[in-house]
Amino acid sequence: MRTALVDLDGTLTDPADGIIGGFEFALRRLGAPVPARPELTWVIGPPLRKAFPKLLPDTDDEHVEAAVAAYREYYSATGIFEASVYAGIPEALETFRSAGWRLLLCTAKPRVFAGPVLDHFGLADDFDEVYGSELDGRFDDKGELIGHILAQHRGAITEVVMIGDRGSDMTAASRNAVGGVGVTWGYGSIDELRDAGAGHLCHAPGDLYAAVDTIARG
Repeated sequence: MRTALVDLDGTLTDPADGIIGGFEFALRRLGAPVPARPELTWVIGPPLRKAFPKLLPDTDDEHVEAAVAAYREYYSATGIFEASVYAGIPEALETFRSAGWRLLLCTAKPRVFAGPVLDHFGLADDFDEVYGSELDGRFDDKGELIGHILAQHRGAITEVVMIGDRGSDMTAASRNAVGGVGVTWGYGSIDELRDAGAGHLCHAPGDLYAAVDTIARG
């Protein structure tokens, strides 16, 4: 079955308020400097355990885990729904479904948060399954997550494409010999996506199906 692996943050939703708010909360909790909001947009996408060491004066595991715990305290209570669905995304997903594609969520966000986000924004019915990282750090590496997904569906996937807004989505796809479509309405720059090997760039949700179909057909 033709299958699209779809990123969440920066691809389906704009999660800036909730994610950046969580980082601000965690940094204040640990007494670390809090950069201005425009300087924190890069944290949208990477796993927490890779982002926090770049922001904390003490980067040992204990401080990083304390920051992750503080972030999740804020995010689970407040930040999880401080987001919005990009205009045109529901219609784009419906196009895939109508064409018979299987949609699998493939996100660095912990799976326990990703499912409720889809439910809250009315997108859950568009996805066959939800894949994400685990709270203990398993599958923080999106390349490992994609490999896990492909192993779970071995023999059932004939054509597969990764859709995401960050270079890490594209490099993870490439590591698994999966084509990548980089979307430019999220938080990765065009140069970032190109340098990471995106097979196609898409500039609007309404053009997403055509871009993915082109990559899938090779």
